[in-house]
Amino acid sequence: MSNTEDIVEEEGEFEAAKKTTEHTRSDGRGDGRRRDRDRGRDREFVEKEFVEKLVKLNRTAKVVKGGRRFSFSALTVIGDRKGKVGYGFGKANDVSEAIRKSIDKAKRNMVKLPIKNGTIPHEVTGLFKSSHVLLKPARSGTGIIAGGPVRAIMEAGGITDVLSKSIGSSSQYNVVKATFDCISKMMDARTVSRNRGKSLSELWG
Repeated sequence: MSNTEDIVEEEGEFEAAKKTTEHTRSDGRGDGRRRDRDRGRDREFVEKEFVEKLVKLNRTAKVVKGGRRFSFSALTVIGDRKGKVGYGFGKANDVSEAIRKSIDKAKRNMVKLPIKNGTIPHEVTGLFKSSHVLLKPARSGTGIIAGGPVRAIMEAGGITDVLSKSIGSSSQYNVVKATFDCISKMMDARTVSRNRGKSLSELWG
């Protein structure tokens, strides 16, 4: 009789230990899932920090013995809507990988875009090969009067009112390069006022 009671007690202890272990494991898995969700939220916050605009997606095909092999190239513009923009060009055998590469390059090549009351500070012309881009300041409420590549750059940089004209080659890559040439020629108000020895209010009037 005592042997039977001992066996029952041992089985009870074994079941209790098993339940405790399962409970601990399930809690551990829950913590892992919670950590994954937190990481996902952090990733989403970092991604939302920049506005991503796909300017052009190109597909090329190479004929090989087994059929056709496709390759993709992506031209992307990113910005924080606060005066910082960048562009990148990526190539890969997969669409998503090409876009990811272009976004990574754009993040590494970001430049400052001067903004004055939602528009650019002065008229400027940019040139790249046979593409010319003219940018002019505009009054509040005008909106972005621009084509695809120029509009994407202005929206990503936080410009709300601007006039533009693209002259010459309409290649989207050339137009993007010409627009960034415009940005590199723009004068920053603080730098100019410091060089002239005047305050910002005196400089703008």
